[in-house]
Amino acid sequence: MTDQIEPIKTIAPLRNVRAMVTLLERLQNRTYGLPGMATYYGFSGYGKSTAAIYAINQFGACYVEVRETWTTKFLLETILRELGVAPKGRPSIARMAEQVAKELAIRDIPLLIDEADILVRKNMIEVVRGLHEDSQAPVLLIGEEQMPQKLQQWERVHGRMLDYVAAQPACMDDLNHLAQIYAPEVDLDEAFRKRLLVESHHSLRRLVVNLAKVQELAMTHDFTVINLDNWRDRAFQAIAAPAPRRNLA
Repeated sequence: MTDQIEPIKTIAPLRNVRAMVTLLERLQNRTYGLPGMATYYGFSGYGKSTAAIYAINQFGACYVEVRETWTTKFLLETILRELGVAPKGRPSIARMAEQVAKELAIRDIPLLIDEADILVRKNMIEVVRGLHEDSQAPVLLIGEEQMPQKLQQWERVHGRMLDYVAAQPACMDDLNHLAQIYAPEVDLDEAFRKRLLVESHHSLRRLVVNLAKVQELAMTHDFTVINLDNWRDRAFQAIAAPAPRRNLA
């Protein structure tokens, strides 16, 4: 399993974490005959990978994050490595796929594949379907906003989906919870919270960065409360890059 460390109890209340947990529970507890694959998708920054990290620990899941440079063989090698298993015999693709499926079936754990869009683009997604078919283990594909549309061209994969669940933009409840983690020593004025959420474009990732900036400001100036007045015109991290500076030379 992965050795990423994340404060499990602290991220559990985030709504996208709860949504992924609910989806995995449905996969694991599905009625016999129902498909055991699902897709969790959404825009970058919505906390999909954060939710996956929680799920790894909650379900004892096997998790891999695909890279552009991967081949089918390297994908299977990586899954085996995450399972703590060495390839048997001559490590051909067929032998490793059989070994992965056997391990997943024996352990009865979900397989989570992040950046699964890459598997579709590189024509590797059928290998994952085969792992599910041979093991009947739950398989959760995690991808970007267009992931469901991309899977439609793969009918045998599309037909194995129990559900597609969309990650949601960060809400005020998420902000309030994250503020306890990343800016615990300062109170945030209500008007400032609303602006912070908007300026962060409801991105969980940007919220975390901006809350860290809030905490830094509070510590630097000994503020106990941050509001629009003492924040002044300081910049938030947002989608747009900083404007180019004028050359004074």
